[in-house]
Amino acid sequence: MSLLQKRLQELRQQQNLQDSPEDSSLLPAMPSRKAVWNRAKDRIMEEAVATIDVEAMEQVSENDRNKYLTKQISGLAEPILSNMEINFTRADYHRMVGEIVSEINGYGPITPLLADETINEIMVNGPAQVYVERLGKVELTDISFRDDGHLMHVIERIVAPLGKRIDESSPMVDARLPDGSRVNATIPPVSLTGPVLTIRKFSKTPFTMSDLIRFGTLSTNMAVFIKACVEGRLNILVGGGTASGKTTTLNVCSSFIPNHERIITIEDAAELHLQQEHIVRMESRPPNIEGKGRIAIRDLVINSLRMRPDRIVVGEVRGGEALDMLQAMNTGHDGCLTTGHANSPRDLLSRLETMVLMAGMELPVRAIREQIHSAINLIIHQNRFRDGSRKITRITEVVGMEGDVITLQDIFLFDQQGVGGDGKAIGTFKATGVLPKFLPVLESRGVHIPLSAFS
Repeated sequence: MSLLQKRLQELRQQQNLQDSPEDSSLLPAMPSRKAVWNRAKDRIMEEAVATIDVEAMEQVSENDRNKYLTKQISGLAEPILSNMEINFTRADYHRMVGEIVSEINGYGPITPLLADETINEIMVNGPAQVYVERLGKVELTDISFRDDGHLMHVIERIVAPLGKRIDESSPMVDARLPDGSRVNATIPPVSLTGPVLTIRKFSKTPFTMSDLIRFGTLSTNMAVFIKACVEGRLNILVGGGTASGKTTTLNVCSSFIPNHERIITIEDAAELHLQQEHIVRMESRPPNIEGKGRIAIRDLVINSLRMRPDRIVVGEVRGGEALDMLQAMNTGHDGCLTTGHANSPRDLLSRLETMVLMAGMELPVRAIREQIHSAINLIIHQNRFRDGSRKITRITEVVGMEGDVITLQDIFLFDQQGVGGDGKAIGTFKATGVLPKFLPVLESRGVHIPLSAFS
């Protein structure tokens, strides 16, 4: 059975379970607008799922399928609404047709949000509350789901094609949409507000370094420096808090990897969009219903070392894979890129120590720190400000060791002087004037950075 046939079957089952009396006189004397809307929608949906030609739809592309559905449902809606003596505006009519098309061929009420390019994130806190982040600002929408079951159908439609599951025994899942958007879903008993769905969207056209400069994420000199560091095969960590733009920056940094190099990407839910030709993408796998078959990020990192990589790009390190990543960097695998959650470059190193210990190796702290300082060359730290903007606030070199302490030095930083009346962070990007210790290494690899970039 195709996914489309399965979806139509689910909709038919929903219609059979719903109490939709034929006689409009059985409705309350003063039904709410929402009740009238849902009843009309149910009636049109019931007719639509009974008459849609599934085989005809399976033969056409996604766009043509939407056009076919829109035409079919429009033809059904007008007489049904007329018989029910419901007078909707033309805008309401088109909205209802769009919602029904989304139920059958999309992701229900949130389908228009997924198509809106001004929205970065969709946050569904149970069926009645849907927030979005639009241009850096979080706002509540007027969109809602019918009930928990309606929202669960949408979640299952997202995760099922990926071979993943979500149920009481496994109430959390990471997934992705076909366009690469990152999805996290959490359901009861873990969630006390009903099913929760969070979708992090990514631009259909990958951002470039020029875009980040235009957004005010970094300066031109910082961009020149980062480009040289990637081309010069330095090992780079991108750090920052949640929603600070780490993955976007990692994507942009990876665009400077030469096209002829073999790149292995490793992620929990594949979301990186590298543009090079020679790429092998790998994704972790959760355990099956019997608790077996799990493939962790750490397993993939170890396996990637046998795949003759020129570069290893890990979407995020957050566990024992940090040890394997450091060992790879220390054994000739230069030019690795990854991200990590942290509040500062120093904090990121402390978290790396903790993650190495999570690998189960009882290593002395000094040994771990020596691994870190010899493996990591550069840390790019990024913050999200109150106005919704993202900025690279520090580009920091990992210099060496002094006693038991890893020494760092800032090469570039964002010097914030205050906050404007519109809530925007006021400040300037500037070089500290310190020249990186690894400049000779870059020169030996044929990469030259003009000294004017540090002034």
